[in-house]
Amino acid sequence: MPNRVQTKHPVTEVLEEHLQLYLNDLGDTPPSNVYDMVLNSIERPMLQLIMQHAKDNQSLAAEYLGLNRNTLRKKLLAHGLLSK
Repeated sequence: MPNRVQTKHPVTEVLEEHLQLYLNDLGDTPPSNVYDMVLNSIERPMLQLIMQHAKDNQSLAAEYLGLNRNTLRKKLLAHGLLSK
């Protein structure tokens, strides 16, 4: 079997590049709460785009995301993307 070169997903590459820029910009200041910052930065636009792609069909969007529909609904509410 030939050696397969593993390539990174483009999203991973972009995230790594920008996270490195963020860390470089901090200089000697220690990073804080990076996990939540990254998740919050990514989750909202991802939800918006998937909902658009699914034409606001929550069941379909949940399927695309691999989430339970109720979990998706909670996330949409938390990000202000769905009115109560």
